Amino acid sequence: MVDFLAENNLCGQAVLRIVSRGNAIIAELLRLSEFIPAVFRLKDKSDQQKYGDIISDFSYFKGPEYYESKLEAKPELQDLDEEFRENNIEILSRFYLAFESVHKYTVDLIRYLDDLHEGVYIQQTLETVLLNEDGKQLLCEALYLYGVMLLVIDQKIEGEVRERMLVSYYRYSAARSSADSNLDDICKLLRSTGYSSQAGAKRPANYPESYFQRVPISPTFVSMVIGRLRSDDIYNQVISIYMGITVNLVEAWEPYKAAKIALNYTLDTANIREQASRYSASVDSLRPQIHQLLKEGFLREEIVLDNIPKLLNCLRDCNVAIRWLMLHTAESAYDPNNKRLRQIKDQVIADSKYNPKILFQLLLDTAQFEFTLKEMFKQMLSEKQPKWESYRTEGSERMTELAEVFSGVKPLTRVEKNENLQAWFREISKQIQSLNYEDSTAAGRKTVQLIQALVEVQEFHQLESNLQVCQFLADTRKFLHQMIRTINIKEEVLITMQIVGDLSYAWQIIDSFTSIMQESIRVNPSMVTKLRATFLKLASALDLPLLRINQANSPDLLSVSQFYSGELVAYVRKVLQIIPESMFTSLAKIIKLQIHDIMEVPTRLDKDKLKDFAQLGARYEVAKLTHAISIFTEGILMMKTTLVGIIKVDPKQLLEDGIRKELVRRVAYALHKGLIFNPKAKTSELMPKLKEMAATMDGFYRSFEYIQDYVSIYGLKIWQEEVSRIINYNVEQECNSFLRTKIQDWQSVYQSTHIPIPKFPSVDESATFIGRLCREILRITDPKVTCYIDQLNTWYDLKNHQEVTNNRLFSEIQDTLGTFGLNGLDRLLCFMIVKELQNFLNVLQKTILRDKAVVDVFKAMLSAVNPVKGIVGNASKVYASAVAKTQKIWGPYLESIMKVGQMQILRQQIANQLNYSCRFDSKHLAAALENLNKSLLADIEAHYQDPSLPYPKEDNNLLYEITASLEAAGIHNPLNKIYITTKRLPYFPIVNFLFVITQLPKVQYSKNQGMTCRKATDPVDWPPLVMGLLTLLKQFHSRYTEQFLALIGQFIRSVMEQCTSQKIPDMPSDVVGALMFLEDYVRYTKLPRKVGLN
Repeated sequence: MVDFLAENNLCGQAVLRIVSRGNAIIAELLRLSEFIPAVFRLKDKSDQQKYGDIISDFSYFKGPEYYESKLEAKPELQDLDEEFRENNIEILSRFYLAFESVHKYTVDLIRYLDDLHEGVYIQQTLETVLLNEDGKQLLCEALYLYGVMLLVIDQKIEGEVRERMLVSYYRYSAARSSADSNLDDICKLLRSTGYSSQAGAKRPANYPESYFQRVPISPTFVSMVIGRLRSDDIYNQVISIYMGITVNLVEAWEPYKAAKIALNYTLDTANIREQASRYSASVDSLRPQIHQLLKEGFLREEIVLDNIPKLLNCLRDCNVAIRWLMLHTAESAYDPNNKRLRQIKDQVIADSKYNPKILFQLLLDTAQFEFTLKEMFKQMLSEKQPKWESYRTEGSERMTELAEVFSGVKPLTRVEKNENLQAWFREISKQIQSLNYEDSTAAGRKTVQLIQALVEVQEFHQLESNLQVCQFLADTRKFLHQMIRTINIKEEVLITMQIVGDLSYAWQIIDSFTSIMQESIRVNPSMVTKLRATFLKLASALDLPLLRINQANSPDLLSVSQFYSGELVAYVRKVLQIIPESMFTSLAKIIKLQIHDIMEVPTRLDKDKLKDFAQLGARYEVAKLTHAISIFTEGILMMKTTLVGIIKVDPKQLLEDGIRKELVRRVAYALHKGLIFNPKAKTSELMPKLKEMAATMDGFYRSFEYIQDYVSIYGLKIWQEEVSRIINYNVEQECNSFLRTKIQDWQSVYQSTHIPIPKFPSVDESATFIGRLCREILRITDPKVTCYIDQLNTWYDLKNHQEVTNNRLFSEIQDTLGTFGLNGLDRLLCFMIVKELQNFLNVLQKTILRDKAVVDVFKAMLSAVNPVKGIVGNASKVYASAVAKTQKIWGPYLESIMKVGQMQILRQQIANQLNYSCRFDSKHLAAALENLNKSLLADIEAHYQDPSLPYPKEDNNLLYEITASLEAAGIHNPLNKIYITTKRLPYFPIVNFLFVITQLPKVQYSKNQGMTCRKATDPVDWPPLVMGLLTLLKQFHSRYTEQFLALIGQFIRSVMEQCTSQKIPDMPSDVVGALMFLEDYVRYTKLPRKVGLN
């Protein structure tokens, strides 16, 4: 009969493919369970209020029209719904495909069973498949995996969350309109069961059988599978169902009367005591055995080959004891609210004298023993044939030599010629040489006969008297014995060790031993080498989900291998993270000693003061701590490069990643805690907190600089990469609030799985520390309460005229957060300016330009000022009338313009600081960037003059990349930036002109300070006003700016004309203000003065 798993056996290959896909689906479900968007849980009140109307469970299907009409009634809800769709459709599609694959799995399994029933597979029925060893195994696995899938979904993705995700996918995808969509069936299968994985949650009625019945599997098939299993399996009360997912049968079988009665017999107090005591005694006897076997030099090749059954039995006993004790003492296996389970657990722990440290030590020793034995067997298997052949040659040669000795030709003392013995030894030599490696059974039998013959020849021919002949015979017998031993080295031993050593049941439980592992590493860093064997033992668990995928040659092999290998490597990293943590703890003590205790030795020192500066105690403490750090480093580097699953783990890289992770954790936490401001504080906390934060960051930097040589890492490189990553990630998260399509953590180029940047709950409207810093700067420089003096780069309080802050603020930020911090702040301000300009244009279009009375004023004004090059007759009256009629609309207008102007001033200050530090710290870079910028602009201008000249193509990133570098070096002018795209707006120059002349009476000219606010009660800060208006006009076509400036010019001429005709000697203050506006406008935009004069 054809092998069931042969490639030409269609029946076997079909079920193998189903089982392979089942394992891949479970891996995908476990992987996705880590990426459930938090918003679908609706745990936060803020999420409930914001998304409650657009996220729904299956109640949506009772009246979809009602839900959709509710959304359509509110434009803001529609907008939020669209934004939510854009941000989540990708992850929702991935979840839906996983859910769909579960449903497809059941459909395919049912179809396969139907095909067996209908005789599609010739000579194969359900009965014949179950009689075949492989067939029975695969059918059992197929049914088992279906159950595991459903249980994994219910444990990892809560019912309500599933429903919300499926409803959202239904609403946002094309599936609702697709005729062949099986969304309805998927929803029926995966609707909420009422089950909760929370501790103490009540089990729903008829769970999980009602859940399994949603897609019914043939009862005949199920009963036949159970019938075949009944004689095969023995259960404990705590079992692992798949990759460490444990189930306590006491709880699971509670609703089933017969099963419960059967289980109760094994759960009798005396029986539990007997089992627990047996495993306790087993641990006590096995520990000294394992210690003996692990002694240096004990496990030699001959001992291993002579004691294979004994060694395998010891290994089996160790693994059985570890498995029973681990499963039956695991916290996850017992519901703390179930009294009976608590009693069973307490009895197991008491009777087994359970000590987690002793169990962990046994696990460590067993893993080490298993690893050593496996490596020895692998080596012996690889050398098996060459060794066997060399022993055969040696034995044959010895016999040939003896034959020559008895020929009388070869001189050997006191050996007489004996032709019979000569012929006999030659024949034995030929017999040994004729032994065939390929036919191991016959060769083994013949070898035993040859040994017996050599013993007999020594006795019958009285050869004992000749020691040299005896030695030759003994050597030959030894070689023949070695041949028997070597031929018995079989791969089956390795397979047995693999099965016996399976640790997949501990895939999750092992985490409860993490603290013990870490403590043992902290006490003795060389413990890492022993842990390596344990990690490799855990890696053997990967064989369980990968076996069938590999047999089916499925393309899922790589994806599933990467998932489980990645999970295991993440656990290895978690355990070994204690090393960087301990290093940083020691580092903190070193820095404290260096800063506070150890005095800096001056260049010149009096002899009698030498003792004071020696400070031997403090210096000894530093040396001791430094030595501890280097010992930790040695510990992790002792762990050789190891292949964990399919991922190669390099200890040096592991150490560096661990150091990076600990650095990121500490720096991120320091920035989060250190940059929280109280907006109600009488004097701003900004500068003191920045100075304090700068000292903290300097401490981290100095400690890193100190440690780098002792742990052999590039300290400065790591510092700059990780600090820039922290800041850029926080800027990205802060900017998300301004983006419609958010950048999720898994999409971020700055976030990392191995070295994650922690997220902290927000303490105010800002999401991160960079947002809090930015908003605090905006608060203290608010134009409503401060006055900015451009010449001094300083902000003053409007009421008491005290200095609030100045441009030193930005050098302090650079000291604290570096160039990345200033750059990030600049980027955040850009987003804020965009948001402010968009809001401003909305107000302008939806409020001001829809007010008929106001638009009529604009029309009348437009006709009054035409032609612009002329003079407005009766200027004072015309302008005053228009100002009076539009007075009510300028409040929000002024606020927006001033906010934009304020942020532009901050951007200018940031650019100045960046440019100054770039020129000072890296003058060659600054010069290179400036020259490249000038040459590029010259080339672009030349191209527009003559299109035949070169210009960067669309796919060329040069302009984009050079812009980022120029902004980082502060070589740019924020006032020249285009922040938003705009359309043509009616009356725009007139609107802005009227706005300016409305504000002129609120300011006054001072020879020393320029334009300042006239009244603190009606604040207008001049520089933000000019810069804000300049930025606004820059977003539109330049003709709007020309018309606006022409109107200002006409205003000056018209008012002056009227003053001259009325013989008013002094220039009106409004004209002075208008002239100053033109003066500052030209200065800020760096336009030639003739623009203003024209």
